[in-house]
Amino acid sequence: MQSIILVGRPNVGKSSLFNKIIRARVAITSDIAGTTRDTNTREVNVCGKKALLIDSGGLDESDELFRAVKQNTLTRAKSADIVLYMVDGKNYPDDEDKALLYELLRLKKPTALVVNKIDSQKDEQRAFEFASFGIKEIFFISTSHATGLDALYAWLGSKLKDEAGQEEENLEDFLENFEENEFGEFKFKEINPNLIKVGIVGRVNVGKSSLLNALVKENRSVVSDIAGTTIDPVNESIVYKDKSIEFIDTAGLRKRGKISGLEKFALNRTEKVLENAQIALLVLDANDGFNELDERIAGLISKHYLGVIIVLNKWDISDLDFDKVCKELKFERFKFLAHAPIISLSALSGKRVNVLLDKILELFNNFTQKIPTAKLNELVSAATKAHPLPHDKGKLVKIYYAVQYDAAPPKIALIMNRPKALHFSYKRYLINALRKDFALDGVPLIIATRKRGQKDE
Repeated sequence: MQSIILVGRPNVGKSSLFNKIIRARVAITSDIAGTTRDTNTREVNVCGKKALLIDSGGLDESDELFRAVKQNTLTRAKSADIVLYMVDGKNYPDDEDKALLYELLRLKKPTALVVNKIDSQKDEQRAFEFASFGIKEIFFISTSHATGLDALYAWLGSKLKDEAGQEEENLEDFLENFEENEFGEFKFKEINPNLIKVGIVGRVNVGKSSLLNALVKENRSVVSDIAGTTIDPVNESIVYKDKSIEFIDTAGLRKRGKISGLEKFALNRTEKVLENAQIALLVLDANDGFNELDERIAGLISKHYLGVIIVLNKWDISDLDFDKVCKELKFERFKFLAHAPIISLSALSGKRVNVLLDKILELFNNFTQKIPTAKLNELVSAATKAHPLPHDKGKLVKIYYAVQYDAAPPKIALIMNRPKALHFSYKRYLINALRKDFALDGVPLIIATRKRGQKDE
């Protein structure tokens, strides 16, 4: 699929144009220069043609972080098919913009100059001075007033090629209601078996961006020792063993008292990422110990019922004992994630990253599996015989049968005579029994109780 990249100095409106084209508020916009630091990618439809739209960090060299952002942007521009160089129409043309534009023109690919913030006739008169740059393709727009965009879209459409076989492969929406067939089984929501959505979460400076780069084997996310470098979620996809894996690197989280400015937006973005992910990589710094904030972030993952892998990053420079760490995490800090596999690796060197990729495929199979109804009932029957259900105020409690009513994650319905009488401790006992017999490593298991004929809400 062809790609379009938005390039320009900080605060010219690249993220605003990005949001306009994709018709959603995905990229964070603000008056603070350097709000966007990593590239942000979304699939778009322009004039009936599909493409990848890339929002990039501003081109600036004021400090070490911005120099890294600039280098990342220019690297992405080299691999893009179409370049839109944006400038601020409130300002007069200057030599720095001209030099940057000429650097991009040397890439020998379709390039246009987009003059943004043309909100008045006075702005328009000033903007014509950008014609002195000598570029043929120039567009005057206002993202805030949505003017001048039609001409830009038409030009983009003329440069994009028609490509066959670009049907979108996203997860289907949930069915409005669970429906039973004649066998008492449920229709599951549709899941794309070839697309895996993985969110990368953790506190600041644990190496999430380095891990993303190691997973996709490219420097797609800006890496810096400055806490809070990543703000926008960064999307990248790879194909691994015939599966498309979409990774989303989220902003590092801090304690609530230390969240300020742009990072408040980042926290909301992280929540959105987890809402749409299937698997979460909880990244921990093995060289810096674990704390209460790690536990809170783990709680966010648990809240969204995701498959989870705990990643001990920077293991190559850690002196921790792996078995002791696993015991601490599973039985002390993250008891609610005791089912999660733990993998030690080094994102910087790439050591054991392939182990993580294989584990992601395994978890996806577990997360989306359908457990055979006959085997499920055999296990539940054996479990209830080994430990009979407690009576409810002297009355017998029965499980008539069990059936899986959905996947991603697996959801089991217990059809009972007294569904409200099942104690949470007995439910936990059944979950543990199911985990022993079925492939449920790393995924939550939801058990619901209901009467015969009762529909799930």
